[in-house]
Amino acid sequence: MKPVAIFRHLPTEGPGYFATFLERHSINSELIAIDRKDALPNSINGYAGLVFMGGPMSVNDPLPWIAQELALIRAAITADIPVLGHCLGGQLMAKALGGVVTGNAVKEIGWGEVQVLDNDAACNWFGAPHNFTSFHWHGETFSIPAGAQRVLASVHCPNQGFVMGKHLCLQCHVEMTETMIAEWCVAGAAEIAASASPAVQSVAQIARETSANLTRLHAVADGLYTRWIAGLAR
Repeated sequence: MKPVAIFRHLPTEGPGYFATFLERHSINSELIAIDRKDALPNSINGYAGLVFMGGPMSVNDPLPWIAQELALIRAAITADIPVLGHCLGGQLMAKALGGVVTGNAVKEIGWGEVQVLDNDAACNWFGAPHNFTSFHWHGETFSIPAGAQRVLASVHCPNQGFVMGKHLCLQCHVEMTETMIAEWCVAGAAEIAASASPAVQSVAQIARETSANLTRLHAVADGLYTRWIAGLAR
């Protein structure tokens, strides 16, 4: 099988648990690190799927690689090569498909409940409607593009995810590891302190809830990633 391309935009926002999942399933991957100025591929033909990770930048920023990634997403979806987006990656997917990315009403940082909606697409990816606790760190949100189906929502961000065929877009972070959470809390301590809101947890709250929530989040990720790799180009 061709490798899965993973696009990283910041050293601390790598594939995390997704990389562990791919290794467990003996699926090769290729890391394309924007943060170290790796060249973006000119074509999607060498990849079984494309995965876009998070980052602190906005898809509306005038960064040269954003247009290139948007073009790769559109090409992959046209070719029916699965695309998966986490947070910024999900916002890139939304914009590539004609959606808009704007500021969310509040920043959402830390552990928070996400609702799986009651529709066929959500059930296909997540099982029966239910709630789960995910990790969040975002200040922007996306609209749902035409032809996509909204599958996730939270109290503070109605559009937490959508699907379109083989393609999965997530606003929340299901890829987290304990190390990543600790690194983000150190790097983002000032942002947390300046963002008092019911949707923002303190560093201490995040640390207290991580041990209880992370294993269950990985179980959710396992289900989503298993569904996603079933569509990989062989």
